Amino acid sequence: MSIFDEDLGANAANFVPLSPISMLRRAAMVYGDKAAVCYGDRTLTWREVFYRGVNVAAALNARGIGRGDTVAIISANIPEMFEAHYAVPMSGAVLNAINIRLDAATIAFILEHGEARLVLVDREFGPVTEQALAQMTSAPEVIYIDDADYAEGKL
Repeated sequence: MSIFDEDLGANAANFVPLSPISMLRRAAMVYGDKAAVCYGDRTLTWREVFYRGVNVAAALNARGIGRGDTVAIISANIPEMFEAHYAVPMSGAVLNAINIRLDAATIAFILEHGEARLVLVDREFGPVTEQALAQMTSAPEVIYIDDADYAEGKL
């Protein structure tokens, strides 16, 4: 039996759990100047995504969003959707990404069932989201995402 056959057990010296946040932190350190997201004329590096995530997480915390809260997002695959997958967990909250092809009644059900405290909405999907919010007994706070490329008809 060799040393490699022994179960040494996980400890701080040989095991660090990987999470999306730790992966992003490492990508920002190792590949900081490399492109993480390319969208239209916009390119964000891993370092920029990391720092934008930290800033959004801090803004969410300043609004009282934290551990155990649910933040929903209704958005196409734009950079802000990508960033939300890091920023929301950084804030301690849970992200609930809602399919953009759903109707207002289904969106309202998902928001209520998931107990969303906040919903991030790409303005492109604002009308259906507003219909959904009107159907709810207690609607979450809404923050709209402005996608300049969509508004200008570039995409």
